[in-house]
Amino acid sequence: MYDPGSHRDIGAALAGAFLAGAWNEPALVRRGAAVLEPRPRWLGTLVREVLAAYHRPPSDRPRELAAYVVLVLGELRSGAPAPKVRRRLFFEPAMSRRRWPVPVIDTTGALAERLELDAGQLAWLADARGLERRAGDTRLRHYSYAWLTRPGAPPRPIARPKRRLKEIQRWILHEILDAVPPHDAAHGFVRGRSARTHAALHTGRATVLRLDLEDFFASVSAGRVYGIFRAAGYPEAVAHSLTALCVTVVPLEEWEAVPRPSDPALIGRHHRLGRRLATPHLPQGAPTSPALASLAATRLDRRLAALAPTLAARYSRYADDLTFSGDADLPTGTLRRVVREIVRDEGFEVARAKTSVRRSHERQLVCGVVVNERLNVPRHEYDRLKAQLHDAARNGSDVANRTAEPDLRAHLLGRIAWVGSLHPERGRRLRERFDAISW
Repeated sequence: MYDPGSHRDIGAALAGAFLAGAWNEPALVRRGAAVLEPRPRWLGTLVREVLAAYHRPPSDRPRELAAYVVLVLGELRSGAPAPKVRRRLFFEPAMSRRRWPVPVIDTTGALAERLELDAGQLAWLADARGLERRAGDTRLRHYSYAWLTRPGAPPRPIARPKRRLKEIQRWILHEILDAVPPHDAAHGFVRGRSARTHAALHTGRATVLRLDLEDFFASVSAGRVYGIFRAAGYPEAVAHSLTALCVTVVPLEEWEAVPRPSDPALIGRHHRLGRRLATPHLPQGAPTSPALASLAATRLDRRLAALAPTLAARYSRYADDLTFSGDADLPTGTLRRVVREIVRDEGFEVARAKTSVRRSHERQLVCGVVVNERLNVPRHEYDRLKAQLHDAARNGSDVANRTAEPDLRAHLLGRIAWVGSLHPERGRRLRERFDAISW
């Protein structure tokens, strides 16, 4: 009908006009005619198509509406020249139905006000100019970067947001994301759940199958994050800004400084990680990333949780750790193949080197917790902690602090509490040794 540029311009103008008042055919035709010159013969047909597709005004989705108008225009046939956009009508975006008790934020201006920013500061922190990827001057970046070496895997990228952005991410976490419920199978980064609750589901099972997701945070794209904020009810523009505040890209010079692995088996994974880090993704180190990663895996959890009962199995996930357990005849080979296909279909990858199957005669570990008969810590961890407590009681805490913990007392209390949560009697005995230390 018309060239693509004309389609897009007309679509945007008509979407704004349609949303600027009453949502009925005469009103939409009248406002549509007010923005185009001359009035096109197909306007009435277009309006009826729009009303058939949208029974209520999509005030939270102006871009979607504009795209739909463009789609309909492409199907119409007309020999007349394209009309000109004579004027534009403005409308007030609004949230869609809120499924969860998140704060009402209808516009990016309202978002900036909530965050105590002006429009320019919001655009800067959302990296509207895309400086993070290409800025050589670290002062222009919103993150500082570090790389943690991992055996049998490329280094893990840690992106730490700078102070102001970190404060904003914490606000997003507590004011918005805390109100969005994760799937019941998710135990990581969920209030009231933990590695303990994750492991407890698989205690005393004949077979335990564990799989890890490859580069979990880096695999969560901006599109997935945007979908979470849209599902919460936020209009397109607000969801885009919230997304931009929670994702990043790793600067090219940072990635180029990472050594290429010498092990041929790791080269493929190294390249995959590089591609993920070059596009907007969740930064490991941001306060919002754990919650967003867990929510981004909701559909994966839903599919795997539905798969498990068909094999008389149980399923749960702690961050990137997927665990299934069942009877001795659990078909682990078939289960692994199906899980890999589902995981890939959901945009993730299974780290094959970390897949394991443990039977009841072997030590079964889930998130570092022994689950064979009851929850417990591995014996070597218990013995090492007991030895350190003995060393501190006999030789003093300074001598026993061989790992240079900044607060050894708090560190030991935390480890004792963890043991006690799994095995109260062991925890009690360790606490007695702790109380014998002269601090």
